[in-house]
Amino acid sequence: MTYEEAVKYILSIPKFTKKNKQEHTCRFLEYLGNPQKGRRIIHVAGTNGKGSVCFYLSTMLLAQKKTVGLFISPHLIKMNERIIINGRQISDDTFLELFEYVLGRIEKMQEAGLLHPTFFEFLFGMAMTAFAREDVEYIVLETGLGGRLDATNSIETPLVTAITSIGLDHTEILGDTIEKIAFEKAGIIKPGIPVFYSDTCKESNRVIENQAALQGAPCKKIGKDAYEILGIRDKHIAFSCTNAYYGNTAWTLNNIGTYQPGNALLAMEVMRFIFGNTGRADGWREALSQAKWSGRMEEILPGVYVDGAHNVSAVENFIKSVQTQKEENIILFSAVRDKNYEEMISCLCRGLNTGFYVLTRIENKRGTSLEELRHVFSRYTDKSVVIKESAREALQYVLKRQGNRKIYCLGSLYLVGELELIRKQGI
Repeated sequence: MTYEEAVKYILSIPKFTKKNKQEHTCRFLEYLGNPQKGRRIIHVAGTNGKGSVCFYLSTMLLAQKKTVGLFISPHLIKMNERIIINGRQISDDTFLELFEYVLGRIEKMQEAGLLHPTFFEFLFGMAMTAFAREDVEYIVLETGLGGRLDATNSIETPLVTAITSIGLDHTEILGDTIEKIAFEKAGIIKPGIPVFYSDTCKESNRVIENQAALQGAPCKKIGKDAYEILGIRDKHIAFSCTNAYYGNTAWTLNNIGTYQPGNALLAMEVMRFIFGNTGRADGWREALSQAKWSGRMEEILPGVYVDGAHNVSAVENFIKSVQTQKEENIILFSAVRDKNYEEMISCLCRGLNTGFYVLTRIENKRGTSLEELRHVFSRYTDKSVVIKESAREALQYVLKRQGNRKIYCLGSLYLVGELELIRKQGI
């Protein structure tokens, strides 16, 4: 079998069907030899920012001179991005080797009458097998969807858990209120295992704290007043921490998103819990200042930024970042059908000084039609709304009309992935 055939097989597994029960994932891990046993695992859930928190954790663990496995989702361009060992995504050869091993174990499962793993379970199994083979010291796991019923929640005794900001997303699966979604995210909290969480609102905070109390889990909130943004300069954002542990030194991130210092501080507090006085804070600071997280307020071309904001709360955070710059901008947008794209569009139209909007189609069957998107935009703005059939055409169009304006591309991680690929291939 080739690498391409392996990827095609995994993509053929229905991604949005009903999940298998966690008992099934546990049995799957048993067939893989329980690769999770004896591992120091940091488990991260949340609506927005969990990928960033996982990335920052991995970055600081490497600065701490530890070996690290990182499992994240989704991927932007290539499936290998989901399985990262010591800061590098696995090679095609390693991916194929893992695939063939896991598929062989699945065949044994099916012979025993067990169901085939889901798309996400399959990749989770590959990741845990890879980390066990490399004998990494720490594993950072990002939940796929929710938390309570997520395949990654089959991990019984993580070292620590973390919950990022909570917002309305995947409401058809996780619930239609902040409280219901927070309950699903808080499902990763384990008896006696410390949990760190981002202060979102009193409703989600209450749910997380109640679940921590029920589980006897030490619980620490990272408040919105725990850091202060000092400014944005040379494509970096600087911030200071109110906790005396970090002193008066400014921390910087290779990013201009005003929401990222909160994500970084959540990761920093998890690191401080793990390493205490042995933590190399100077090394963490240097590592964070250099680390670049693809697709999160990332400048892919001069004055062209892509951001993974794909739900209402993420778009609101995006707007807060861009509002600090008073100049007129250009928005390139697309979205999938199962998101609340109308509210996202409403936020964009009323919150920014935008010259014109460009809408494009994403290469995914879940994509919203261009006519539908244009119809929604027409309800909230009288600015020009231009339609382009492909992301390449859309990018070429805005670049020709950019001038001194910044271009922001958002609404879907699929769009971000397509633009990242176009950048690599050449405009």
